[in-house]
Amino acid sequence: MVGRIGTGCDRIGWNVLKAANEVFNGIGNRWVVPWSAITILKVMLLWTSAFWFIGSWMIPFAAHITGFSKDSLTFRGQALFSLVTDVTEGLAGIAILVRCLSRFRPLPPDWFKFSPKGKWHLDVIMGCLMFPLVNRLSQFNLDILPILPSTQITLSSVEQSIKARDPVAMLLYAIVVTVCAPVWEEIVFRGFLLPSLTKYMPVWCAILISSVAFALAHFNIQRMLPLIFLGMVMGVIFTRSRNLLPSMLLHSLWNGFVFLDLMK
Repeated sequence: MVGRIGTGCDRIGWNVLKAANEVFNGIGNRWVVPWSAITILKVMLLWTSAFWFIGSWMIPFAAHITGFSKDSLTFRGQALFSLVTDVTEGLAGIAILVRCLSRFRPLPPDWFKFSPKGKWHLDVIMGCLMFPLVNRLSQFNLDILPILPSTQITLSSVEQSIKARDPVAMLLYAIVVTVCAPVWEEIVFRGFLLPSLTKYMPVWCAILISSVAFALAHFNIQRMLPLIFLGMVMGVIFTRSRNLLPSMLLHSLWNGFVFLDLMK
């Protein structure tokens, strides 16, 4: 009797391991990474510094010396300011990647792939079905880490433009959130960081770590949990397809979903 129970437990354990192995195999294999952890750290530190410097100093200073102040701009002016800032940050991030990885060219063929081909469309649809869960996580995150009563709640420039129903400003912001941000964020976090980490850890762990980094980059503790989960969904889609287009598309759809929700 004891032997039968033991055999049954062994079979259950084996089936669990087999199922787990199939799940892990389904999210793809590790990348061939030509660079070391020093290069990974260098790229991410340079990108973070450039992101901060451009958004906090360079663009505001350039506006100042040309006689403009962001606070005095119209809704359309602020929207254009945000678009210019986002495009500049994105180009700076791409330039950092090109410069830091130049000595490793030619890169292996599955790096920074962007193609409409492949069987990834169903994955994107399944990712969209996760949006209500992301919203639930947003509310849960606010429940455990509420905005402090002493914190002054102000409308962002995006929310102000939506409230004013300025069509040009809303179009410019829509370009920022559905085109610019998804493109450069996916290139950095899914295109570079996630596959680079697979040199030192399993793919599933690289997905988790890169998702945490993605969430931290938004500098909003009240949105940590939904952003980590969203990053993991996009990470799984990316590792399954080894193609940046699906994760960019899902990222764009999510941002568009949030933008449309603000318009209600």
